[in-house]
Amino acid sequence: MVPAAHPLPGWRWAALLGFALIAPVALPAGGGDRRLPELRRRSVGEPLLSTRRQTLQAAPERRAPALAQLPADQPLRVVRTWRSASGERWLQVEAEARRGWLVA
Repeated sequence: MVPAAHPLPGWRWAALLGFALIAPVALPAGGGDRRLPELRRRSVGEPLLSTRRQTLQAAPERRAPALAQLPADQPLRVVRTWRSASGERWLQVEAEARRGWLVA
């Protein structure tokens, strides 16, 4: 005759159930990947994409005349950068075969 197994006390059941419910949250689904993702750096020749609608200006000044309105997702090629006396960073860009300045 096999002796009867002793049931677990209430607090042990609670601890076992808590571990069973919370421990899988810390585990990644499908197994973990410990490698860091590869960083992709932009090459010099690749265009930037504008993130919002912007005004292409004739000079790196807030009061400069507007040359064109650039839509969001417009490919831009950066020609050079310039920092104003007030600390603003400006980019001279080429978009649609037209050059102008944008606040960075």
